[in-house]
Amino acid sequence: MHARDLRRSGETDERLFAVAAWRDAPYFSDAERAALALTEAVTRLSDRADAVPDEIWNEAARHYDEPALASLVLAIATINVWNRLNAATRQVAGEWAKSPEARAWMESRSGRTETAAVS
Repeated sequence: MHARDLRRSGETDERLFAVAAWRDAPYFSDAERAALALTEAVTRLSDRADAVPDEIWNEAARHYDEPALASLVLAIATINVWNRLNAATRQVAGEWAKSPEARAWMESRSGRTETAAVS
């Protein structure tokens, strides 16, 4: 989820700004810390011989059931693939959103959400 979406859903700036320092910030629950640790391990696979240590996996599994954990892993993988594609193609983050195509797509998407909410 992007910061602008999180803000719209009520997330605070303090928590958004603190994600990079999640270990030291007081804003995250134990479950969120487990998800952030898993995210970091899965993202930084080459940092250690055991890319995702049992300790990190088990802590995440303690807070999330199997379907939630699977969703979390898939979300991490999806975000990572987009980040890697953007890095490989030198796509500047957020630039696509400024294009006429992106604006049209976002408008059609927001209209669909409002219609679905009314139904």
